[in-house]
Amino acid sequence: MTGIYVTGSIATDHLMTFPGSFAEQLIADRLDTVSLSFLVDDLVVRHGGVAANIAYGLALLGRRPRLVGAVGADFDGYRRRLEHSGVDCSAVHVSRTAHTARFICTTDARQCQIASFYPGAMAEAAEIDLAGIVGATRPELVIVAPDAPGAMVRHAAACRRHGWPFAADPSQQIARMSGAEIREFVSGADYLMTNEYELNLLLEKCGIREPDLPGLVGTVVTTRGERGVRIRDRNGETSVPAAPIPAVVDPTGGGDAFRSGFVAGIAWGLAPGDAAAVGCQVAAFALRHEGSQEYAFTPEAFCSALVENYRDTRPGAVAAAVLRLEGAAA
Repeated sequence: MTGIYVTGSIATDHLMTFPGSFAEQLIADRLDTVSLSFLVDDLVVRHGGVAANIAYGLALLGRRPRLVGAVGADFDGYRRRLEHSGVDCSAVHVSRTAHTARFICTTDARQCQIASFYPGAMAEAAEIDLAGIVGATRPELVIVAPDAPGAMVRHAAACRRHGWPFAADPSQQIARMSGAEIREFVSGADYLMTNEYELNLLLEKCGIREPDLPGLVGTVVTTRGERGVRIRDRNGETSVPAAPIPAVVDPTGGGDAFRSGFVAGIAWGLAPGDAAAVGCQVAAFALRHEGSQEYAFTPEAFCSALVENYRDTRPGAVAAAVLRLEGAAA
């Protein structure tokens, strides 16, 4: 079923390790002419991008989300991987001139990093006509995730114009966007999704208080790391604890994994608090693996974990997951 549209960034991460120290290679009085290269020990290429990460998690939960974003001609291998996972990539825009966005980072033995981010084809995302992609069928939900700011504003405007329910996820682009742009982007969203720091930065830039947000958006969903998730709307506030895990292997992509579970829960008809429990459980699987799309689970394994962690506090989430996932796997 394609009723969920995920717009936003699609990228690859190229991660390298330098066994020495960057600082030891720098000459204090020659920094104005620095020219260095480093022989690295390894190279790991990971698939990422916020929209692709969210779509991947939704596919694990039995959905077939439609991914909307801009990539380069080098996307073919990544496309095959996503489609094999159950993501519909038919609406992805392919640039004729630019490569897929990528993050290139070298980390030394002291965990210092030298990195570059190449937006590439992402700059063309604002040219995407979301209305033309969605067509006449009303979507269950559109997720407008971090992307080129112009694309984010345009997609949110299309949702408001057509009356489509949408989740606004400004995340890391809050630092780039002005207060006016952020307010325009989130206005009318059914869900506003950020972490705690991002929420505080959003409030500061927009010049508003958190209690006033439910007048601008429907439901405010705030992830708080190991302290779980807070949900605020016009009816009040509720908290959902994080799903326990032995240790966090890699926090990268944990928030995106949460979003995929939360959105799946909303599509199942769950209340936001129960949907957040589903999201927390997906995040728990993701956090135990390196990379944003390296985790996986069977319907049985997911339902078992959800039962163990939330049967007493969120029985509605457990019942919905068992019905949707174990039923689909039978």
